[in-house]
Amino acid sequence: MFLLQSPEVRTLDTFSAMPESFRRRERSAWADANRGGTVTDSFLEGPVFDEAGNLYVSDIPWGRIFRIDAQGQWSQVAEYDGEPNGLKFLAPGKLLITDYKNGLMQLDVASGAVTPYLERRNSESFKGVNDLIFDADGNLYFTDQGQSGLHDPSGRLYRLRPNGQLDLLLNHVPSPNGVALSPDGRVLYLAVTRGNCVWRVPLLPDGSVAKVSQFFTSYGPSGPDGLAVDAQGHVLVANPGLGYVWVLNHLAEPVQVLCGIKGSSTTNLAFGGAERKQLFVTDSTYGRILTTTLATAGLPIHQGV
Repeated sequence: MFLLQSPEVRTLDTFSAMPESFRRRERSAWADANRGGTVTDSFLEGPVFDEAGNLYVSDIPWGRIFRIDAQGQWSQVAEYDGEPNGLKFLAPGKLLITDYKNGLMQLDVASGAVTPYLERRNSESFKGVNDLIFDADGNLYFTDQGQSGLHDPSGRLYRLRPNGQLDLLLNHVPSPNGVALSPDGRVLYLAVTRGNCVWRVPLLPDGSVAKVSQFFTSYGPSGPDGLAVDAQGHVLVANPGLGYVWVLNHLAEPVQVLCGIKGSSTTNLAFGGAERKQLFVTDSTYGRILTTTLATAGLPIHQGV
């Protein structure tokens, strides 16, 4: 990677760590398949804020959803038979979950009840859904990653319209992961983890996509995961294998590199705080939420309609 100007390098701070009482130091079926059998007490992803400023995160191996208040205090909202990953609000008090095991699931935050939302497509189960985002019109974009990779480039990107129509936009992706939209909503950015890159997906007026391209190329043992976009159009890329968050300009040049401590697995991103200038990052290795304050606010996150 050749750069005319070196990016600013910053260190992420710790906002809060999962309390010991919530950590499970035992094997799980998810960790056996995805973490080489390593005992994994938690694996946090899916950060999203509610209107009151509480941060919600998922814990994949143990099927749990947590709420973290502004002071960094944790409470468990739900535990169920699933593998929850991405989270977005359908409406106040209603979370939509991309669940690797069950498909799209819905959580009532007040009661903790988890119910099916979209489990299958044309009677066929998903490979393993991963992340999601709504646009301003209520269209839901979500990735179906499964165990796809360069050996099996069969991951998929879907759009679920408010009327229930499900569109398959891409179906030959080697590990589609995080998704984010440009400020004008006309481009979707797609993390392609096993390809170690981020794709740029133009969303055309007729509902199709075309001229999909590779926007950014990373390196290392594990490629891009979660994505976010700020109000100036910078694309933020969580890179767990490096423990970095790349902040990219419109040319995909890194202008900042945000670093966790050695061994951190920086998986997912969310902007919060009063002006949405505080970035929160899940560190899945250590069960922590990392943070820093940036000069530009993150884009508002849309809900369903």
